[in-house]
Amino acid sequence: MIRFFSRASFAAIGGALAWSLVAQAADAPIKHRLLFTEYGQGPNRFIELDKNGNQIWEFTPPSTTVIFQVLTNGNILFGYGGKPTGVREITSRGKTIFDYQSQSKQVFGTERLANGNTLVAEQGPPQAVEVDAKGKIVHITPLLTSQSEYHLQVRNIHKLANGNILAAHEGEGAVREVDPQGHLVWEFTGVTNAGDAQRLSNGNTLISCGTQKRVIEVTPDKKIVWEFGPNDAPELNLTWVSSLQQLKNGNLLIGNFLRGQEGHGAHAFEVSRKKKVVWKWTDHTFIKSLTTVRVLGE
Repeated sequence: MIRFFSRASFAAIGGALAWSLVAQAADAPIKHRLLFTEYGQGPNRFIELDKNGNQIWEFTPPSTTVIFQVLTNGNILFGYGGKPTGVREITSRGKTIFDYQSQSKQVFGTERLANGNTLVAEQGPPQAVEVDAKGKIVHITPLLTSQSEYHLQVRNIHKLANGNILAAHEGEGAVREVDPQGHLVWEFTGVTNAGDAQRLSNGNTLISCGTQKRVIEVTPDKKIVWEFGPNDAPELNLTWVSSLQQLKNGNLLIGNFLRGQEGHGAHAFEVSRKKKVVWKWTDHTFIKSLTTVRVLGE
């Protein structure tokens, strides 16, 4: 028997099929390719995992590395804080492309700029040094902090669209924006072990608040308009919010440095702006703790 369907019937079937496909996609588990630095009780190393959580690459940096940036070409830019200290760019499989050795006491934070230069967060003294592709210094911006011990003077830094520098000062627990000459433009204080601060397109600033165990978004007039902390997801065992990544879908990837809490809670997780944890990674048999974590392909 041949059945004939009206146009409306086909539309209904098509709509049901589309809904089914959307539902299946929505129910599919989130999988991320990850790159992170392990640091603490475990070895200091880079680890890359595929979407199924399998290790596909490992790299040992020349000395202490806790912060890195994945470049658009897939290379990795990182600071190393030993003797010597500086910033290195490597390919995704470890070949050195660029290596700047600093005359400061220690470097952790770094950023590749749109003009191809590299921003270096020097400690001892605290300053943002911009160097060209050949390692020549083209500009130095003094950074403001009351922290005298160099190891805790500055963590991650970013050059803003207006040319100013936004820096996280871990030891002092402050985030400051300074102009190219080092004059204070804006600050937010009282952030224990601040590791990173990122300026959002709306003018607000997103801050990883270290051992305060929270992430906050603050307005230019220093009002907290969004916050995610331990009470929002106790199962994560937030210990030390060490890194932030803004994903294309609007969610945040957060690194949870489990220093002193090894074996308990999530190393990394993805959370929506509605404070829903949609993904987490908790493999304690594989690593002890991580500092910076990034989803690759973002």
